[in-house]
Amino acid sequence: MTYSVAVSGASGYAGGEILRLLADHPEFEVRTVTAHSNAGQSLVAVQPHLRSYTHLTLRETNAETLAGHDLVFLALPHGTSGAVAAELSADTLVIDCGADHRLESSEAWASFYGGEHHGAWAYGVPELPRLSGTQRERLTGARRIAAPGCNASTVALSLAPGIRAGVIEDVDLVSVLAVGPSGAGKSLRTNLLASEILGSANPYAVGGTHRHIPEIQQALRWAGAAAPTISFTPVLVPMSRGILATSAARIVPGTDAATVRAAWEDAYAGELFVQLLPEGQFPRTADVQGANTALIGLAIDEAAGRVVVVAAVDNLVKGTAGAAIQSANIALGLAESTGLPLNGVAP
Repeated sequence: MTYSVAVSGASGYAGGEILRLLADHPEFEVRTVTAHSNAGQSLVAVQPHLRSYTHLTLRETNAETLAGHDLVFLALPHGTSGAVAAELSADTLVIDCGADHRLESSEAWASFYGGEHHGAWAYGVPELPRLSGTQRERLTGARRIAAPGCNASTVALSLAPGIRAGVIEDVDLVSVLAVGPSGAGKSLRTNLLASEILGSANPYAVGGTHRHIPEIQQALRWAGAAAPTISFTPVLVPMSRGILATSAARIVPGTDAATVRAAWEDAYAGELFVQLLPEGQFPRTADVQGANTALIGLAIDEAAGRVVVVAAVDNLVKGTAGAAIQSANIALGLAESTGLPLNGVAP
């Protein structure tokens, strides 16, 4: 069966990456692409790398244009997809790549985003460990899915196995991330200019202000954390895409190193797209570029009594577009890996 697809926000980074991956998906046919200021232009005029879509023209983003498709991807700015989604048929599978439907807590939404809270949809990180099973079970048959924040899912995948197994404490968690600026979107901002980024590492949203913090805490609560606290600091670095997240957590006293490592081995045993590297090995962002893969390395800092988890993802693939398509595959009963690259691009 072929499913008809519409992609909104197709002129942006997330929308463009969704389209790049969908070009090789045997079951999904992209019929409509939409944008805001770029509406009326050909898709390849603003996404010149997407040569298989020379026949498509960007249309206005509205519910009328998006209606009538089997599957709709909303790659819109935060705060704008909720109203559009509310007008789409309940029978349509809608994947929101913005933040509008990620958070269960209206209070957290008000504190970190503001504006109307549109409620939570099924969270699109299939491998995420929960107290019972994984997030995958909650995606089967879903018709509304919230793709994750790229930083949030990377940290959650890093720490949830230890929380679920009870081998790390859920307080005093620390994560520092090296991130590429494509995660901030395509809009023009002074702090994202090449002249500001090249040759420099630039921290931002320091001191507990980043919008992904409540999303991380929510995922860790699903894994069994009572009231998780985390110090989360992202740092912009001069690479166009990628996240390298280094997270540290206190080991529960009396837990030996083998038991700690076993928590991550058990969580990701048999997973195709989330892989724990052999002991002593740690990932690089280059290893996952272009792939729907999260690679994780783990070390025990015995002197500090902490586990250190290093995770690498491509923020535009596993962090956003790949997670969205992987979740759509599950929701529709397709093979989970359909149309998704396991291998990265090198050099």
